[in-house]
Amino acid sequence: MDDREDARTTERELAALHPASFGWALACCRRDHGLAEEVLQDAYCKVLDGRARFDRRSSLKTWLFGVIRMTAREHRRWSVLRVLRGARSDAPAELPDARRAPDSEAAARQRAERLSRALARLAERQREVLHLVFYEDLSIAEAAEVMGVALGTARQHYERGKHALSALIREEEGSR
Repeated sequence: MDDREDARTTERELAALHPASFGWALACCRRDHGLAEEVLQDAYCKVLDGRARFDRRSSLKTWLFGVIRMTAREHRRWSVLRVLRGARSDAPAELPDARRAPDSEAAARQRAERLSRALARLAERQREVLHLVFYEDLSIAEAAEVMGVALGTARQHYERGKHALSALIREEEGSR
């Protein structure tokens, strides 16, 4: 396979993974749509210009999610430096107003917002592993690879995250 054909194949595979990749970028960027778009674009650039190389030791999805996660971390580091230097960071995107939706959609949106608030209160690694397993349909082993941690560590964060999330949701429902 020549280089041009290999590049076209990579682009097709990236396009097929784009919806899941954007969901993962959102999770890595605390639901900030603008930042997630920026992170994903930078991750794609790394892949397409060869700064990130797929060594085929895992699935493309697992590897790509690792690239996105590391790119998001780089962006967080740079944003901290900008804040320390006095530059202003962009405000997160606003969520749509649930009051405008029909009743069933409003109830579903409120449940999603409760879940989102509960997820935001979890430790970062717990939040990451739960997102990868539940939203991206990765195994715990694949999630561990994306996160760059041992399988046992990922399992521990997964179990603790599930229990903590359940308790946070019950807590929030009890306070309503």
